Amino acid sequence: MRRWRHETAVGVAIGVNYGKLADNLPAPSEVVTLLQSISVKKSKLYDADPLVLQAFRDTGITFIVGTYNDDLLSLSNPVFATSWVQTNIVAHLPATKIIGIVVGNEIFSTTDTNMMAHVLPAMQNVYSALKNQGLHRSIFVSTAHSFSILSSSFPPSSGTFNPAIADLYIKPILQFLDVTGAPFLINVYPFFAYKDNPTKISLDYVLFEKSDGVLDENTGLHYFNMFDAQMDAVYSAISALGYHDITLLVSETGWPSLGDPDEVGANILNAQTYHANLVKHVTSSNGTPLKPNITPEIYLFALFNEDQKPGPTSERNYGLFHPDGSKVYEFSFVQSSNSQRTFRCSSILIVLTLILYFRTLFS
Repeated sequence: MRRWRHETAVGVAIGVNYGKLADNLPAPSEVVTLLQSISVKKSKLYDADPLVLQAFRDTGITFIVGTYNDDLLSLSNPVFATSWVQTNIVAHLPATKIIGIVVGNEIFSTTDTNMMAHVLPAMQNVYSALKNQGLHRSIFVSTAHSFSILSSSFPPSSGTFNPAIADLYIKPILQFLDVTGAPFLINVYPFFAYKDNPTKISLDYVLFEKSDGVLDENTGLHYFNMFDAQMDAVYSAISALGYHDITLLVSETGWPSLGDPDEVGANILNAQTYHANLVKHVTSSNGTPLKPNITPEIYLFALFNEDQKPGPTSERNYGLFHPDGSKVYEFSFVQSSNSQRTFRCSSILIVLTLILYFRTLFS
């Protein structure tokens, strides 16, 4: 079984979450143009909205789609799961490129043990329905997790899952992912850690800026940003349960451009810095200190500011765009060609210098 990282080893692995909890968003056809204008070729939905999937036919943009949490019980029925896959997946293929299905979002950070118990059966049924259609090798099945499912995350090597869910729920899911080759989806938000403890956590450290970083004395690995540290904490937690070949996919990460007075760090400058440095970090093909050869695929949260999201002000201000299509701040997903141009020019100069040197030497 091919592992997910083998599928994403080439190209810039950055996508954007297309949330729709708002009453003022542009039509899906306009969103197509918007994503194309910023050179984004990957997107993630929290449902399988047919209007969106139809609008993106023949665009080359890939989608990870989701199921509603309320559908988990129904998806535990194989007949319903088969019908769901036929209606929401097969009907849109191959014109719309669907590469993954997220069965439930952040279920294991809730207290609903009944819903938790239905996640894996629902995943298994969706996978079986895909397999019956011959689609199980091209579309993965997973579930998305909040970082809060870890009971320990520092130092990264001590990463462990909450004991209340580790053996009962997470380990069987890891077994499923290991067998099917699917990624483990994790939502990573250094902002939350900084907001909760701004006097002890360096802003430079969470924004990928230059800092002294932190040392994991257990491994000797040095971390210069919290994103990598959180990723490796999850890898460590997975390894602690006996699985060592499962790849992480960052299903959400972002920084709010506005927040309440007590949401320290939520502003446009920090949001712009976080996203710019994150993109630079990922497009440099650097993995994490623990997994240096694996470049994570990430999905930024989110495409738009969504005015109907509940919670603090920050929840409605994670967008890269305002609903009218204007940027909240300047950003780019395309690496500057300056560094490549400089490298090419330097290489040419070196070659010319060597040619002149040898001509002089042998003349």
